[in-house]
Amino acid sequence: MRFHIMTLFPDMVLNGLNTSIIGRAAEKGILQIEAWNIRDYAFNKHNSVDDYPYGGGAGMLMQAEPVFQTYKAICGEIGASDDKKPRVVYLSPQGRPFNQSMAEEFSKEEELILLCGHYEGIDERVLEEIVTDYVSAGDYVLTGGELPAMMMVDAISRLIPGVLHNDVSAEFESFQDHLLEYPQYSRPEVWHDKQVPPILLSGHHANVEKWRREQSVIRTAKWRPDLLKRALLTEDEWKIAREIRDKKKINE
Repeated sequence: MRFHIMTLFPDMVLNGLNTSIIGRAAEKGILQIEAWNIRDYAFNKHNSVDDYPYGGGAGMLMQAEPVFQTYKAICGEIGASDDKKPRVVYLSPQGRPFNQSMAEEFSKEEELILLCGHYEGIDERVLEEIVTDYVSAGDYVLTGGELPAMMMVDAISRLIPGVLHNDVSAEFESFQDHLLEYPQYSRPEVWHDKQVPPILLSGHHANVEKWRREQSVIRTAKWRPDLLKRALLTEDEWKIAREIRDKKKINE
């Protein structure tokens, strides 16, 4: 898979992503991350890409043409055409909140373009022409789309075969079954007088899996009860979730 990040700050993006697991995957050629500097496609000697918005208002707006020319350059490199346009994600607080299901969906793309806004945003006309998806990192405002883009690349990359050392681990992390991940423990067996749950030391794999599933239900009911409506729970698991919910209401 290849990511194309349209940004005013390519070093910020590449420095953040060319490390750790994602960086090693890129070194091995499992995925590619390219940062395209929108300033390189400015049409003035100062390489400025912003101007005042029509109608007035605070701040500056990114102009349409540099963004469009950057997009065209990417399309030329990947061989895109009018019949086969690439998927372009604009990182914006106005978009759909990013989640694990979206990460799974995007991971099926061979080429993915991420457009990072800055200042007060981007001229609406170029967004209408090139953007296929509007995605938000959450209900808050950042100075630019670079951090959300890096977050998306990380979440999507983990789902690409070969990126994680243990591909099975991605199947059991939070949100995979609309449940949060169970608590994890490592050595030593006792730390600050806190004991590892004995069942994890038992060697009985079926009981361990049962305990982990139950802990996922408990943790989700405590911290993210909104996820439970999409989870496939047994009647016993629903009973556990309701008990947690009722106890939480009493404490509130």
